[in-house]
Amino acid sequence: MVKQFNTGSMAVLRFIIVLVSIAVATPRLKDIAKIEGVRGNQLIGYGLVVGLNGTGDGGSSFFTVKSVANMLEVFGVKVDPKQVKVKNSAAVMVTADLPPFAGVGTTLDVVVSSIGDAKSLQGGTLILTPLKGPDGQVYAVAQGPLTIGGYSYQTAAGDSITQNHPTVGYISNGAIVERAVNFDITQRRAIRIYLRQPDFTTANYVQKLINDLLGKDVAVAFDSGTIDVDLVKAGVSGRQEFVELVSQLENLKVEVGKAAVVVINERTGTVIVTDQVKVSKVALAHGNISVVVKSTTSVSQPNPLGEGETQVIENTELSTLEEKRGLNEIGGEANLTDLVRGLNALGVTPRDLISIFNALKKAGALNAELVIM
Repeated sequence: MVKQFNTGSMAVLRFIIVLVSIAVATPRLKDIAKIEGVRGNQLIGYGLVVGLNGTGDGGSSFFTVKSVANMLEVFGVKVDPKQVKVKNSAAVMVTADLPPFAGVGTTLDVVVSSIGDAKSLQGGTLILTPLKGPDGQVYAVAQGPLTIGGYSYQTAAGDSITQNHPTVGYISNGAIVERAVNFDITQRRAIRIYLRQPDFTTANYVQKLINDLLGKDVAVAFDSGTIDVDLVKAGVSGRQEFVELVSQLENLKVEVGKAAVVVINERTGTVIVTDQVKVSKVALAHGNISVVVKSTTSVSQPNPLGEGETQVIENTELSTLEEKRGLNEIGGEANLTDLVRGLNALGVTPRDLISIFNALKKAGALNAELVIM
């Protein structure tokens, strides 16, 4: 028997870095930024799913029993909670996103998630459930049959099969907005724009684009992620003018300032290297040390006339092997293609990459931010 332990790398397969080049059009401002106040709101509610085929909450979920009893009492049916069986019912949390400027009567998609010990929500129907916002006000009501996208079956003998996640359901257009969020953005004197990826170069560029578009100094970049546009100086007074201005701003083509970043996900073996990454000229060698344990067995027998028992003896032999590699020259303010080619020549694994990039960073040769996830 031979056991081999590789102390240099835990990966079984060699990891090859592949350079992928994708032609990307210059992004619009709406793709990289958000306008302050133009945002959605999260809604949540507690409800009941009924009509299940014996896959609902068990008797141990007292809150489900109590909820069913309370629901029946609303309809004039008084029952003792101890007599309620909830195998065909399940307590759920209902969530939805209320988009900005959603008016009364707008429909929303909802997600229904079991909070008890239900085995499946397949075939169930959500009964009328109020959905509240963070302020405690009801903004929508949800109801309707669930779509599961999976199933769970169990035989009398105990055999079972489960596909996907049967305790979370979905209702398309399952909620109706009953209250609109009161937010009139046209009453503001300025528009505040937030960059999703703050960058001083990008913020300064956006400021110049807006001022060139309007022919006035109406935009000011306060920091790396915030640009204000003065609506009064821009001559915007009415709702229609406001909408036209925002539309023009959203469609501005923006040259985004890109950072030099190396991102490594050790768990998945994913490595992302932006094309701004530069490596100063270095000589690098990276080898692996293997520890080999060889186990052999032999039989020990007593003398023919002596006392004793036959025994099996295990002999263990330990040795180390070091992979021999020479120095490889990479860098010299190399571009991304040269860096990828140099690392591939080393035959690196994901764990090797972490050590290599850490060493390059400590040596001052990696001119980029190193992010390890």
